[in-house]
Amino acid sequence: MSPPLMTVVLASHNLGKVAEFRTLLGGTGIEVITIGEILPAFPPPVEDGSTFEENALIKARAVAAATQMIAIADDSGLEVDALFGRPGVRSAR
Repeated sequence: MSPPLMTVVLASHNLGKVAEFRTLLGGTGIEVITIGEILPAFPPPVEDGSTFEENALIKARAVAAATQMIAIADDSGLEVDALFGRPGVRSAR
């Protein structure tokens, strides 16, 4: 096996998301490692964005700053049409 062309840090401890990103990027030469693998005590940043995109950027930027590596992140939640998109970005809270 050849060494990766690039390594990116996933700003998540969620093992399901880790598996998804590794599958998604499999065969591209991009190795996905997690923030927990390189900085186990890294405190999660405050996700105070008003959209899923803003929260993902908050996480990716915090991890990139802490590791000096390329970082990727996502954010997700429930948006229910009958509830006019709620609970939305605050689903986990």
